Amino acid sequence: MVQVVSSTGGRSGGHDDAALDEIELAGELMIAATASSGDRLPTERIDEVLLDRAEPGQADREGDG
Repeated sequence: MVQVVSSTGGRSGGHDDAALDEIELAGELMIAATASSGDRLPTERIDEVLLDRAEPGQADREGDG
C-alpha cells in the first residue's frame, strides 16, 4: 500500500491551483507506477489513484463525527 501525502491545503502566493493539482496528480501516478509490478499501470489502478482523492475539507468533516 502506498501512502500519498497531499500538500493541497493552505496554498498562497498566487500559484495556479489547477496547475499545482495537475502536478500533484502526475506525482501520485508516478508513485503508483513505481509501486506496480507490471510494465504498465492497469487502468483500474489509474482510476483508483485519480478518483480516490478526498475533496477539500472532507477530512475535516469526517473527523467531526
